[in-house]
Amino acid sequence: MTLEPLLEINDLCLEYRQNDLVIPVLDRVSLSLAPGKTLGLIGESGCGKTSLAMAVMGLAKSARITGDIRFNGVELTGLKEKELEKFRWNRIALVFQNSQEVFNPVITVGEQVAETLIRHLGLNRAVASQQTASLFKQAGLEPVWQNAYAHQLSGGMRQRVLIAMAVACSPDLLIVDEPFTALDPAAASAMADLIVTLQQHLGFAMILISHAMPAIARMTENIVTLYAGQVIEAGPTQAVLADPCHPYTRGLINACPEFYGYKDLWGIAGTPPSPGSVSGCPFCPRCVQHGPNCSTRRPPLVEAGKNRQVACHKGGITTVLEARGLEKTFDLNGTAVKAVHQADITIKFGEVVALVGPSGSGKSTLAHLLVALEIPDKGRVIFQGTPLTDNRATSCMNGMQLVFQDPTQAVSPRLTVLEAVREPLDIMGWKTQQDRDEKALAALPLVHLSRDTGFLNQPCHALSGGQRQRVSVARAMVTDPVLLIADEITAMLDPSAQAHLLRMLKGLQHKKGFSMLFISHDIHLTRKIADRAYVLDQGKIVAKGAGYEVFESTDPSENTFKTQRRVGFSTGFPI
Repeated sequence: MTLEPLLEINDLCLEYRQNDLVIPVLDRVSLSLAPGKTLGLIGESGCGKTSLAMAVMGLAKSARITGDIRFNGVELTGLKEKELEKFRWNRIALVFQNSQEVFNPVITVGEQVAETLIRHLGLNRAVASQQTASLFKQAGLEPVWQNAYAHQLSGGMRQRVLIAMAVACSPDLLIVDEPFTALDPAAASAMADLIVTLQQHLGFAMILISHAMPAIARMTENIVTLYAGQVIEAGPTQAVLADPCHPYTRGLINACPEFYGYKDLWGIAGTPPSPGSVSGCPFCPRCVQHGPNCSTRRPPLVEAGKNRQVACHKGGITTVLEARGLEKTFDLNGTAVKAVHQADITIKFGEVVALVGPSGSGKSTLAHLLVALEIPDKGRVIFQGTPLTDNRATSCMNGMQLVFQDPTQAVSPRLTVLEAVREPLDIMGWKTQQDRDEKALAALPLVHLSRDTGFLNQPCHALSGGQRQRVSVARAMVTDPVLLIADEITAMLDPSAQAHLLRMLKGLQHKKGFSMLFISHDIHLTRKIADRAYVLDQGKIVAKGAGYEVFESTDPSENTFKTQRRVGFSTGFPI
């Protein structure tokens, strides 16, 4: 049975004015929350999360607010202060962030909690003091701490006092704003336990505002993603975390160290715009899949699956390459050897996908099928919505490129560095000779190679293995690919050169935003950069999923890399 919303917000806009300057903060925000349920509100600092909480509480005094905020059927916007006080703290309560700044430093914390009871419930001071002692116990604090001042408490203890104050009047809705900020992991976990226990005991609905994605995963049923004051994604928590629709939500999840503790962390490229400063999609300048409409027209929030919504002109993160049912058999002296069997693989815009497996498992053959260097016996490859039947996608700008395992075989040793990097453009006949030279020269710093004339004129056979591999990557980058397939490109390098190349490649992908299929037999390398992973064994894909799921799996049936896989890692969404 669907519950009627306890809180319903429609087209909420909030802006501040300073003299003649208008500062928009929230832009047509809509969301709803049922009784007893928990909604997670996520987004970078400055996206409007706290302003939304203040608007619901009626505490955004100096702001101009339009739109609807309905609580239990009552419209709150436009109510006079006296009417708002019937809801504030009695029916709707807020646990503020920055606990040190909230308390009066010259009054004990117990007196401040008691004052809430006296003012909103009309209790006398003696009864309020007794009730405060009970609230302290509920919040996990000994009553003796009632006599302490805020500066005498730890951050976690102050947070518990704020929670005691917020639940003092048994509200129907509790808004908790960044309750885990500045807490150590143990204290944050204990704080989450406390909030969950209180919600189970008191039955209030909750809006949890937090950067702590594991806490969001553990404590909420639904998520709303705010960006530049706008809702850009909404849906069930587990579905959104497992398969985000919006590139921004994916970026937030990928930057979470608790989910991807083994990965090098890369924040979302660029910075958020000020709310209202962009006429089109506010995420467009940072998006890896933006199109012509994105910079001029704001995308509406539309359905994107069961109970899911996304604000994206392309309907969410799109697929750059999809392979279905690929099979390839080779005839070796009359013996049929099945190199790839019923392989399905999907790569989305802007993600790094790992293809891992032991030597001889079919990884390179699968790569060759994806770029049409080999024709599959069965199955098909779709690149950017078009079935791939030849090598057109690798011989054009903005297509896909394959970087081979052995750079000595991939690049003619007789070519100079400049000629080797420019060669793909020469083959395409792209623009003029001068344009091609400039494009090749621009690619060299991307891979940390010199543009010195002496280096440019060196023949490729005079380069080290690491330099040759960087030249191979530069050759691929001159075509501005949307998909780069890197086939065992670190296999022939020493550990130091491997580390440099891998970090350079990931940095390049992060900066340019292209998708990448990283092929390797080394699970320790791939876990450093992979968002998702496929495991290939004897031509078959035997495991797939998010990187943290595949690389940390302890399923005994998944023994392809059991000698490489470390033990003892946690799974799921820890806090």
